[in-house]
Amino acid sequence: MDFTRTLALDAGKVLLGYYRTNGITQELKDDKTVVTEADLAVDLLIREKIHKAFPVDGILSEEENTIYPTGKRFVWVIDPLDGTTNFSLGLHYWGVLLTRLKDGMPDLAVLYFPLLNDLFTTEYGKGAFLNDQQLQLKPRIYAHTVTFFSCCSRTHRNYQVEIPYKPRILGSAGYGLSTIARGSAILALEVTPKIWDFAGSWLLTQEAGGYIAPMDGKTIFPLQPGVDYQKQSYPLLAAPSEERWQFGRQRLQPRLAKA
Repeated sequence: MDFTRTLALDAGKVLLGYYRTNGITQELKDDKTVVTEADLAVDLLIREKIHKAFPVDGILSEEENTIYPTGKRFVWVIDPLDGTTNFSLGLHYWGVLLTRLKDGMPDLAVLYFPLLNDLFTTEYGKGAFLNDQQLQLKPRIYAHTVTFFSCCSRTHRNYQVEIPYKPRILGSAGYGLSTIARGSAILALEVTPKIWDFAGSWLLTQEAGGYIAPMDGKTIFPLQPGVDYQKQSYPLLAAPSEERWQFGRQRLQPRLAKA
């Protein structure tokens, strides 16, 4: 954990060096997602440090190697800059997502959002933390009168939404999903996240006592060697409890594709 925490903080410092409040130049990748010079520089930094510290471990990276490696017990899942559009426009919701998988299952994660000063850390069986304060969801958090529904920009295009809470689009899958673990949101939906967008939040949510699962019932973990995870996306819903997850799932009905 000490290595991962330090690596996330170092990556965050590099990103801050690129960040400008009036925005920076962005480009579109082949899949039409946004990439910046900062994404690529930090991705290289993270991969080099992991290779040096753990030369036998594998790496699954949004910007470099998207195919899950074979013959590796430990694999690092990297999103060097989650919330790239926000970052490129000078907004605050963006960060570094680092997750280590053991036998294909999330085992350890650090999510760092520098401008928000939020550092989430979690290990399997050891709890979830925000800035070293343990996160533990209360059984009836949904009874709060002030809460919100964290969702992504594709939500209303893909689902008929009947959620009775105020929606908020934060522009970072990692941060949006983490609002469940920290007890801020009542539901969090991401329609087309990739594995590097949510592997850490998956573990963080569970270790905080919440519930997270794919909307379509597909099995996600353990990840499978040889699979190109750039081609895989998973509509994902998180909640403080399975009961609240079911409540949200029933009120999010897929829209029929136009003929």
